[in-house]
Amino acid sequence: EQPEKPLGKYGRMRKAYLKQHRPILYNHLLLSEKLYPHLLEIDETANSRLEQMMPQLAKDAGATEQLKASDPMRWVGLMNACKAQAEEILMAELIHS
Repeated sequence: EQPEKPLGKYGRMRKAYLKQHRPILYNHLLLSEKLYPHLLEIDETANSRLEQMMPQLAKDAGATEQLKASDPMRWVGLMNACKAQAEEILMAELIHS
């Protein structure tokens, strides 16, 4: 059967991790037809966690709207650093667990 919704970035990352590092669990989920729902749940959870974490990380880093207006390149750098930090947390908590 074709899935209703395509997997996002984090779902695909989880699939690659399971396939490479946890082949028994991957095969079990695949054969029991629970792989796609599992990957979709991971993807949705990761995206919602990212949305929750980013404002706080940006605030802690000092990436304000005022900075965005006065020094946009510094603001972009801070936001990229915040996103990288949030993705590292997601990788440890959701993808590689």
